Amino acid sequence: MSLRPILIHPDPRLKKAAEAVAAPDDAIRALVEDMLETMYDAPGIGLAGPQIGVMKRIFVMDTSAKDDPPQPLALINPEILWRSDETSTFEEGCLSIPDIYEEVTRPARVAVRWTDPEGATREAEFEGLAATCAQHEIDHLDGKLFIDYLGSVKRGLITQKMKKLKRERAKTGE
Repeated sequence: MSLRPILIHPDPRLKKAAEAVAAPDDAIRALVEDMLETMYDAPGIGLAGPQIGVMKRIFVMDTSAKDDPPQPLALINPEILWRSDETSTFEEGCLSIPDIYEEVTRPARVAVRWTDPEGATREAEFEGLAATCAQHEIDHLDGKLFIDYLGSVKRGLITQKMKKLKRERAKTGE
């Protein structure tokens, strides 16, 4: 297992759609372990392949409470089967847009189908924070960021902040 560097917006890879995974194999299972280690280290509750420069339709998430045991999920080729009409608003953040949090309204519940790392097809209904996280990560797989739900002025200001952060990190070698 190893930590992977997380891409920071604006990086063109974050705006591209990811490709389907043919079939889970040992390389994909190793990628899942790296992604989980990277997500927990960040720390975050979700991480998609494109965020570490892997343009595959795969993401990991763990929305368990801090005091509860971890409940990691790895979703390969996820697809949303159903979205509720009811919505919920959460303050979202993103490991690719560090230290920026904005309210985003999304469907409150979603049903998702995916392949797990062992190759089995899974389906589950997510609600609350887990629904928001799953939708946020699937957006990453489609080349969409949570700031794309914001107005153009706010999105532009956040993009400028991220450009400045990237310049500062380049100077310090981070």
